[in-house]
Amino acid sequence: MSSSKQPASTSFKAPDSSRLQLDEQGQLHHFLTTEGLSKETLTEIMDVAESFSSVGHQAVKKVPVLRGKTIVNLFFENSTRTRTTFDLAAKRLSADVINLNIATSATSKGESILDTIRNLEAMQADMFVVRHSDSGAAHFIARHVEPHVSVINAGDGSHAHPTQAMLDMFTIRRVKKEFKHLKVAIIGDILHSRVARSQIHALNTLEVKEVRVIAPKTLLPSDVNSLGVHVYGDLRTGLDDVDVVIMLRLQRERMGAALLPSEHEYFECFGLTEEKLAYAKPDVTVMHPGPINRGVEMEAAVADGANSVILQQVTNGIAIRMAVMTLTLGQNKVVKG
Repeated sequence: MSSSKQPASTSFKAPDSSRLQLDEQGQLHHFLTTEGLSKETLTEIMDVAESFSSVGHQAVKKVPVLRGKTIVNLFFENSTRTRTTFDLAAKRLSADVINLNIATSATSKGESILDTIRNLEAMQADMFVVRHSDSGAAHFIARHVEPHVSVINAGDGSHAHPTQAMLDMFTIRRVKKEFKHLKVAIIGDILHSRVARSQIHALNTLEVKEVRVIAPKTLLPSDVNSLGVHVYGDLRTGLDDVDVVIMLRLQRERMGAALLPSEHEYFECFGLTEEKLAYAKPDVTVMHPGPINRGVEMEAAVADGANSVILQQVTNGIAIRMAVMTLTLGQNKVVKG
């Protein structure tokens, strides 16, 4: 990748340094990955989210923290749920929001990503929320924006989805209160999951007792043993004495790659049922980033059961994204008063 402002192609190198996320004072300026961030930074994000958690219950669901700021949602990859929560979060902070339709934008007509960014910067944009199918896209944009502009990674390839990971951490903290005694199991397509990678980094930074990944060998990355996790190939064994279970979406497009024989066989071996969940602790918390493939990743009785906090995750996602927008734009002092 050329370091010039007009690269020859739109392919992206793998991200190299999380220091890109922090300003000279060590404060969050971009939010691109949970990897490399301190426990104090992750905790601050959750603390600020806690201060915003009641906004949705107010008669007027707005606070003036980002009034006058312009936030652009750049979604090069479809995601109704994530884009909607970012849109809601920005509007609840009183920011002006632009949702760029990539399918009809100049980018689809051959304009480079950086040309698109430059034009939006000329319109005095303050933040880009970026979702892209290529790993490293958000990092690439963050390296090339003007110094006053912040970039949030809303999911890039199989690399990272940091706000999803943080809303999961926030949900765990609200239910379990603290992290240090927890055993957390992540189940499913670890290989292709940007959510799983971001969760693993965050959980280890927050010093949980143990992180487990449970998956068939074909859905485990080759470097899984370097991620600070314990690997299990059997669901019942992996669930033993677990406090939190995070299910991952099984992407049906992986079936064509011969990584799994069938959805039915996957459910038989790795689908979460009430019978299998009984191997975990009685007060186990069940999570899923959504959307759920019922009867593939878990049965309806688990998804809708007393241990499930899946809908709470959706609600918490708005508060977390409000927090990240506030902190990256340097408005945390407004929140703290």
